[in-house]
Amino acid sequence: MAKYVKKAKVRPAEDLASLRESVREIIEMVKKEGEDGVRYYSKKFDDWNPKSFRVTGDEVLAAKRKLPTTEKEDIDFCQAQIRNFAREQMKRLEDTNFEVETLPGVHLGQKIIPVKSSGSYIPGGRYPMLASAHMTVITPKVAGVSRVVACSPPVKGEGLWPATLYSMAMAGADEIYCMGGVHALAALAYGMEGLGPVDVVVGAGNKFVAEAKRQIFGDVGIDLLAGPTEILIIADETSDPFILAADLLGQAEHDPNARQALVSLSGEIAEETIREVEKQLVDLPTRDVAGVAWRDNGEVIVVDSPEEAVEVTDTWAPEHLEVQTADWHYYLENCSNYGSLFLGEETTVAYGDKTIGTNHVLPTMRAARYTGGLSVGKFIKTVTYQYATREASARIGAVCERACNYENMLAHGITCKIRTERYTK
Repeated sequence: MAKYVKKAKVRPAEDLASLRESVREIIEMVKKEGEDGVRYYSKKFDDWNPKSFRVTGDEVLAAKRKLPTTEKEDIDFCQAQIRNFAREQMKRLEDTNFEVETLPGVHLGQKIIPVKSSGSYIPGGRYPMLASAHMTVITPKVAGVSRVVACSPPVKGEGLWPATLYSMAMAGADEIYCMGGVHALAALAYGMEGLGPVDVVVGAGNKFVAEAKRQIFGDVGIDLLAGPTEILIIADETSDPFILAADLLGQAEHDPNARQALVSLSGEIAEETIREVEKQLVDLPTRDVAGVAWRDNGEVIVVDSPEEAVEVTDTWAPEHLEVQTADWHYYLENCSNYGSLFLGEETTVAYGDKTIGTNHVLPTMRAARYTGGLSVGKFIKTVTYQYATREASARIGAVCERACNYENMLAHGITCKIRTERYTK
């Protein structure tokens, strides 16, 4: 039976009524006022009141000149890996185009069509999230989206972080805007002067951004509703507590609300890892955030078998799942609920977040039970089509007329009847 060596604090349910109303007011003002509404909130929240929110080509070049060569080369490397994996995904999706003759003269088909436009929200806040530009701009471009709009909040009163701007431009964004928060998502969804609304909005952010995505969903598509980041690591007696602790803290530094869990088949490794976390926190540069996240949200669970480890993990349904055991293949075959899986001591979550090529926009708060993360498929519509010969239409029309009449949908039935009568010789 699973035994908790360390358990997260129980948090009282948050009253979201005030947050939801604040978000609603911002969205409604932007819908009504357009750029004037965006400008009002940009000045209020970000001390940012530019002549134009759209970034110019000259500003992109200026940002490029500010960056060291090594930083630009590293960004280019990361983007190449993400682009390559997205292309491999796209190849497989393209294989799902097909057409079959299900009855003599009845042809049914399926094809994939990219959405026409998407909006990528690249968060700012505590850290400049360069990788979010890679993940949310490259992916729709590879999917075939013809217009990708990217936006990110300004550094207080100073415009975009140069590396973020360079990342958005090199990823292939067709339009770049310096604006952030709820008003930016509202502008993407409903448009403003010079910015046409998009079809899909993707990207992570704080609880205000998540609530904005919830409220605009339906008017536009969204990727998912992301909460604080999560990591769960499965370990056994062969695992290294030093690496386990480092990986837990690597995610803990994101946010005081970040969640971490260690599921260990060894009680000794579990206890050593807890001690190692406390030891590493002493000198960790981001301990003010990571320490709070570990104290409040860290969990350590000892289990008796690999089967129990899978059961606990699938119940937790983590955003990031690491497996550092003697044989990780068992967990690859048997774990079902996770956003992305990192197999072996050699592969850390940070690789997926930044460089290895998979997408880091992933489900949190147990959403991995029913959805995966961002991929080219999010920007693709799977549609169907059909056509029939006159002989086939006459054959299925008679059945369809009766089927419509069973439901008292008589006008539907008439559309079938006229074809049956016209095409029957």
